[in-house]
Order: sequence, then C-alpha cells, then structure tokens
Amino acid sequence: MSLWSRRKFFLTSLAGTAAASSGSLLGAGEAAASEAKGPLGGVATGKRPVIISSANGVNALQKGMDILKSGGDTLDAAVAAVTVVEDDPNDDSVGYGGLPNEEGEVELDASVMHGPTRRAGSVASVRRIKNVARLAKTVMERTNHVMIVGDGARRFAVAEGFEEMNLLTDHSRKIWLAWKAASSFNWRPGIDSPEWNGKSAARRDANPLHSAEFQQRLADICQGDEALMARAMQVIQDPVTGTINCLAVNDKGEISGTTTTSGLSWKIPGRVGDSPVIGAGLYVDGDVGGAGSTGKGEENIKISGGHTIVEMMRKGMSPTDACLEALHRVARNYNNDKKKLGTFHIYFYALNKDGVYGSASLWRNGYERDQHAKFAVHDGTAAKLMECTPYFDEIGGDQ
Repeated sequence: MSLWSRRKFFLTSLAGTAAASSGSLLGAGEAAASEAKGPLGGVATGKRPVIISSANGVNALQKGMDILKSGGDTLDAAVAAVTVVEDDPNDDSVGYGGLPNEEGEVELDASVMHGPTRRAGSVASVRRIKNVARLAKTVMERTNHVMIVGDGARRFAVAEGFEEMNLLTDHSRKIWLAWKAASSFNWRPGIDSPEWNGKSAARRDANPLHSAEFQQRLADICQGDEALMARAMQVIQDPVTGTINCLAVNDKGEISGTTTTSGLSWKIPGRVGDSPVIGAGLYVDGDVGGAGSTGKGEENIKISGGHTIVEMMRKGMSPTDACLEALHRVARNYNNDKKKLGTFHIYFYALNKDGVYGSASLWRNGYERDQHAKFAVHDGTAAKLMECTPYFDEIGGDQ
C-alpha cells in the first residue's frame, strides 16, 4: 500500500469516528508511528518552547527562540524571526529584494495572529515598506481594523513611522529585465540589432529562452554573472511563490504566528495571495494551535487551509495529518489529476499548543527537484531542517 493510501485510510477512518476522544487517540497513535520511523513530518510528543517556519527561515529562528527563552511574547518572537528574512536582500521571495510584479514594482503581503489575545492584523499589496510582518502587527495593535491594503497601507505605515524605500534591489531588477526579455517581443533586440540572427527569437510566438538572441541579452543584463543568469532562468521558467510562515509557542503554551511574502513573481499588480488572508495563509487559535502555508496561494485560499488544519487538530488529528487533510482538499479540487496538480507546489505547516509540530508538501521534492521538501524547526537546542511528509510521493510542482 502506498504512503498516501495508508494515510487516506487513516484519515477516512478518523473522519468516521464519532467519539472525539477516539479520534484523538488515533491521531496520536499515527503520529507516534511516523516518529518511530524517523523525523519525517514532525514529532509525536511536544516540547516547549518551539518555533517552526518554512525552510527559508532556518537561519532566522534563533532570533525568535532567544525571545521565547527570555520570556518574551510569542508574536514578537515570530515577527523577529521573519524580519531577519525580510531584511535579507539575497532572499528574493520576501521583503527587501523580493521579485516584483509584472511592472517591476515589489508588492508585499503579510498577516499576524496573536493567540493569547485572539487578535489579528494583515496588510496586502504594500509598496515601498520593507517589514510588512511588523506592519501587520501594527495594524493589529493600533487600529480597529484587521486588514489594510494598497496605498492606504503604505500611508498608514508612514504615519506610524515606517521608512519608505525602494525595495527592488539590483539583483531582482536584473532578473525582472530578463523575464521581460523572455516574455515580451518588444523587450528583445530587433532586426536592426547586431544580436539578431534571424532565428526563432524574432518570431512573436517563439519561446526565446534557448535562442542565441535571448542568451546574449541575458548575459548583457546579468553582466556575465553565471549564478545570476542561472537564477533568472529558474524563476522565469518557474515563477517564485516563496513566502515565510513562522509559528511559535512558549513554555506556557501560548502560541502566535505570522506569514510574510512578496507574492508570486511577475504577478498582475494588485494580486493578493493567501499570505495576508486570515484563515488561509495563517490561522491561530490559542486553545488549539496554529497553521500556515507557502506555495501557490490561490489553491490555499480556496480551501481556507490554515483554518482547516487548526480545526482538524481540534478534532484530534496530529499536526502532520491535519496538513495532509488540507492537501487532500487541494488535490480533490482537481480530482487528483496529477497533470494539473503538477503545475504548482504548496506546503502546509502546523504547531499545536503542546509543542507538537508537523508539515506536509503536495510533492516529495522541494522547489529544487533533486531535494526533499523541508521545513525548519528550533526546539531550544538548535535550528534544523526536517523533511515534510509528502502527499504525493513523487516529483512534481513545475510552474
């Protein structure tokens, strides 16, 4: 029996169990079985404090753990961790240096939820403000609103003392120019250019990525930087959906979370994914736990993934199996058609108030096809990467 067949049988059995207590026992038993086989998908028994995130947060979790160990607030810990990533110009999926929309403007989204006070805040389509997780927290703390978007969010940020800045780094600008050259006939050399050789790149319907004209244009844009050229080719073919979700629980069982992103690269201006949507990209219930997501946000919005996972944990599911249930709903929307599902990737992360954590990915691989999908955990000792439990034990997720 395949990995998912066994899990589907378990989930079906759990859904048909009338007694909540029985469901709780089944969930704990399955998680224990997973743990007995290794660290895949999380742990069966909790340890507090603990902070988890998507894999791109692994080097930032120590910042959050220091706050938890000093008795600080769980939301402060989560926001401090993702701020490290937002500030990093070398991470082109969030904050400063994030890959822009189709017009070359970086637009950021974020949300926060504070378990102890049951409050939330979010911002969407924010330009020229770098630390949008902190801005979402400011919306939560200083307004009577939950979500502020667009230029209103920018003006609110400025009024609250946030610094305006150009978020498009030279690195991301060059990649954007390369994408324009690959996607627009008018952003390639014309017939009067010495670079034109009369081959496929001159046709409006041609894919120029491997043409001599485009490769020369790419080399010119990137000034011969081979690493930058390789990154540009990667994100042109597979547009980045990178995001960071972070969840933290302290030694008292108080839990909070945040999700922050620059959104889908080359998106239509104003596009909003799941990251700032309470109940989708993030959901926290202080009585149960929290959950979040990275990947194709549109698919998560349609199933309210964060809320779904927390409600499954409330019914007794382990965090890992709750994440798998969310993926089951994503796959069901396409009748498990792997050809369609293979066009995107999505990950879910979950942490309950007891410190039990888990994560699941739609496909076995991460964004790098030769590597397993992973998430980051800091349990008070050191930050480490752990493998996500795959819904499909196959390679997929090409954009």
